[in-house]
This record gives sequence, C-alpha cells and structure tokens, in this order.
Amino acid sequence: MKKMKIAIDGPASAGKSTIAKKVAETLGYIYLDTGAMYRTLTYAALSNGTDLQNEEALSKLLKGISITFSTAGNESQRVFLNDEDVTESIRSEVVTQKVSLVSSFAKVREEMVARQKKIAHSGGVVMDGRDIGTVVLPDAEVKIFMTASAEERAQRRYKENLAKGMTTSLEELTEDMKLRDHLDSTRAISPLKKAEDAIVLDSTHLDIEEVVERILSIIKERLNPLQTLN
Repeated sequence: MKKMKIAIDGPASAGKSTIAKKVAETLGYIYLDTGAMYRTLTYAALSNGTDLQNEEALSKLLKGISITFSTAGNESQRVFLNDEDVTESIRSEVVTQKVSLVSSFAKVREEMVARQKKIAHSGGVVMDGRDIGTVVLPDAEVKIFMTASAEERAQRRYKENLAKGMTTSLEELTEDMKLRDHLDSTRAISPLKKAEDAIVLDSTHLDIEEVVERILSIIKERLNPLQTLN
C-alpha cells in the first residue's frame, strides 16, 4: 500500500508544526519540520558570522552542514546541526527575526527543497512549511492551508515565550507577525501561497485536537475505502 504525502502550509504560528507532528504520529508517518531546517541554517550563519544578506555565502554554508532530526523513545523530535542539538537554540527571537530573510534566497531554497523531496520520495510523510503544497510536494495527495488571525498567532507565540522565560511584548509580537506575513507572502522565491487544490482550515477558534481531527477526516476521505489509517 503506497503511503500518502501530506502537505500543511500556512503563516508563522498558525500551529502547523504542532498539528503536523500529531497527524504524523497518528498515521505512523515521518514528520519533517521544514521551518526548522531554515532556522538551523539561520542559527549556523549567526553563529559563525556569515553575512545574512550574502546568498552565495549562505548557500556555501548550507552545502557544508548536515541538518537531521531524531526522536529517542517517547521524547519529542530533536533537531541537529551536524552533531549539535540545536532544538531550543533555533527558536530564539534573533533566529525568528532573521529566518524569513535567509529563506528568501533562491540557492538556499533550491538546496533545501532538494533535501526535502529526497526524504519525501517514498511517501508516508507529513511536511509543513510555507511552500510545501506549491513547490516541495506539488503531488501531495492531501494539502492543507492553515490560517489564523495575526492577533491570535501573536497571542500563541506570547504564551510560548512566557513559558520559556522570554518577555517580548504582545504588541511587538503582533507587529513582528504581520511583518513576517508580508515578507513571506511577497518574496520572489517560493512565496507563502495556498495551492489551488489545498483545503483552507482556519484554526483561530479551534483547539489542537479539533484541528487534528478535521485533518484526519480529510485524509480518510482521500484514502481508498478499503485502506485504513494503519
């Protein structure tokens, strides 16, 4: 039985990663956090002083590093830059503020997309990002475009930051969210865009489990009636 490719796109803090992880876990599929890949490159560039405006330098840096994911036992997925666990480091505010710039370069995206396509080649994968349904997995059997208001997404990020001891104001986060939306949707290379055949799912007034259930229902509808999620 051929396993499906599932693409979940949407703006920052729409809940894509959390939802994608749970959907993948339920299906027994691989979860690939494409955003974490761009964050890891951004972190690497910041760490070694690479010019974030220099496409050639970023491309060269990317080709020389390994970005991998690992899950040990029941632990959450960890992200590695070469042999360094950068799971928490790539979620810093400075990385968050710079990742849209780093991910806007054509050569960077070309290399990242090639890596992502290779991982997803055999199916059985849930991938989230900004251009999964339009660029990375245009042949995905299920495409979801998750949305939520900028205010709601900023509130979510605010609560996450408070839990981590970070004190960025809600007003600042809301403005940052709107700026990232603008940068992501207007960039020349692989902008944030809903695939024509994607199903729009607004999560503003839904909790995590409700969103997961809706996506699983969509997946069931696409599966052959004789197949099961397992």
